[in-house]
Amino acid sequence: MTAFTGLAAPALRKSLLILALSAPLWHIAPTHAQLALPNMGDGAEITSSEERRLGDRIIRSLYRDPDYIDDPQLQAYVMSIWQPLVQAAKARGDMSPELEERFAWQILLGRDKSINAFALPGGYLGVHLGLIGAVSSSDELATVMAHELTHVTQRHIARMIGEEKKSTPLLVAGMILGALAASKSPDAANALILGGQAAAIQNQLSFSRSMEREADRIGYSLLAPAGFAPQGAVSMFAKLQHASRLNDNGSWPYLRSHPLTTERMADMQTRVPHDQTQPPQPTMEHTMMAARARVLSRPGPDRLRQWAAQPRLPEFAQLPALEQASQLYAATLSYMELKNLADARQSWGQLQALVQTQGDAPAQQQVRWLGAELELAAQQPQAALRLLGLSDLQGKIPRPAMILGSQALIAAGQPHKVSDRLQTWVIEQPNDAWAWRLLAQAWQAQGLGLRAIRAEAEAHAAHYDYAAAIDRFRAAQDLARRSHTQADYIEASIIDTRLRAVDSLLREQAREK
Repeated sequence: MTAFTGLAAPALRKSLLILALSAPLWHIAPTHAQLALPNMGDGAEITSSEERRLGDRIIRSLYRDPDYIDDPQLQAYVMSIWQPLVQAAKARGDMSPELEERFAWQILLGRDKSINAFALPGGYLGVHLGLIGAVSSSDELATVMAHELTHVTQRHIARMIGEEKKSTPLLVAGMILGALAASKSPDAANALILGGQAAAIQNQLSFSRSMEREADRIGYSLLAPAGFAPQGAVSMFAKLQHASRLNDNGSWPYLRSHPLTTERMADMQTRVPHDQTQPPQPTMEHTMMAARARVLSRPGPDRLRQWAAQPRLPEFAQLPALEQASQLYAATLSYMELKNLADARQSWGQLQALVQTQGDAPAQQQVRWLGAELELAAQQPQAALRLLGLSDLQGKIPRPAMILGSQALIAAGQPHKVSDRLQTWVIEQPNDAWAWRLLAQAWQAQGLGLRAIRAEAEAHAAHYDYAAAIDRFRAAQDLARRSHTQADYIEASIIDTRLRAVDSLLREQAREK
């Protein structure tokens, strides 16, 4: 995914980052009471449906970016933090039934190494792998996500549009995309941003500060109800305070225009109960997911070889179990990225033995999923299925196991087991493009070419690439004209219906442009 922050000019960066709501993440307001304050999310100038469409415009560009990553393990881990926070916001009354229904509540992961996250209109949240790799615990990551979730539930972008009525949603979408593109290519950003319009947003700084105070206050209040330690906000703040003293090297983009203050750090400390001041303890699962994020952020072969060699150093044996698990996980995945499967097996065996002694069920599950990835890379699908504990895909299965199990069953020559299950899965999860692609593979392996092409089309539609979806639907129509079975006739009817629906969505996209 494109780098989400880090703009070319300081003044423009400041105003656009405020608009994109990707910065500042942690500006805790100096409030002095724990009383429930009024919800400021009402009174937005655009409807929830309009805001969702604005978010969709932005997100369809991000889906096409080569840095976008759909990693089932990391996605599942981040969602395990996000979903309790969303439920806590709902219980608190921050989320109306209309907002819950119409917003996406989706997370996109980007390979960017910078430590950042951002909220977008319509219930979308972006998280950099650099952030996951840098935080010390799920509680710290929850602090980030709770703050950004509040930007969504309180309709901050809608309210900013209300403050500057001349700013149209389409203009806002273009400016946000420019902000997200800037650190990768300033020239591309300048092509998307009209500099004169940024001045209008600059006039809203005081309004934006009130938004940040609101996100600080409400975000903090979600942590404990969602099951996270509130002191995670303090330890995260300590990281930011330390980073603010360092030279600006691009790793902390929001610090460039929004410096931290000791007053705000002190405010966070006063909010935490006196008997809960110790930093939250990381879990073994978190240390492994942080290692996974670092490896998948494309650090380069030299860094991968360095991580792969760490468990062989003399001092490794003296490390705590959590650090050993992190290094062994990183070594296994690094060897896999380097196509050295023999050494990957050795590191994975050490990791499995270590985690088994800890009795940590979530960590053991992550190790099995990593082992299944390794077996699939070694073209051993039956071994992958044994690690997953699967002979089919029936019952309630986590998405990582569903994806890995589908790949293994297709490779093992049992595609019918995949198509039988994934047909139900995509009805429940219609935007799961990876599941659609696996369904296409399963149907193709069974000689069901018409269904396979339709699934390919649906995979494109799931990421709002309606032009590509229409191309595949029309290819399916051409194939259907050459078929004469009753089953193909029924499938052709489905394809015709979906083509009309997606064509209507494409026309709507064209009108927006």
